[in-house]
Amino acid sequence: MTLLLQPGILALVGIHEEDSELDLAYCCKRLLGCKLWQNSDGKPWRQHVKQMSYDLLLVSQFTLYGTLTKKNQPDYKRAMKSEPAKILYDQFLQLLRKNYVDHKIHDGAFGQMMEVKLVNDGPVTIIIESRNVDGKTDEDVEE
Repeated sequence: MTLLLQPGILALVGIHEEDSELDLAYCCKRLLGCKLWQNSDGKPWRQHVKQMSYDLLLVSQFTLYGTLTKKNQPDYKRAMKSEPAKILYDQFLQLLRKNYVDHKIHDGAFGQMMEVKLVNDGPVTIIIESRNVDGKTDEDVEE
């Protein structure tokens, strides 16, 4: 299946073993509110995906929580196990659709091998974590 999307965001979504519905809500708010585009005056970092009416493609990516063992082999124990992660991923997808426009939210095939091609306009890569290393959310930390 080939899916060709208009400009927008490609979100690689990793579900951590401790993530909850509260984490999903936080990440939804941040992802939809992330100001990545310039406004009509040309000022950068002023418009988010909803203001631009752009698409959002979610791709499940448990490998985001991968680490290397002492033998340099990948270890994914920090990623949530597949069945509960699929449930949370689907809830995240529905939450985004509820807070934006359903037909602008797309997703890949959960847990499947996919070939994803990206034309990166920027390049801009943002990591949105629901909690920091010390366990606090970004909202708990003063900006």
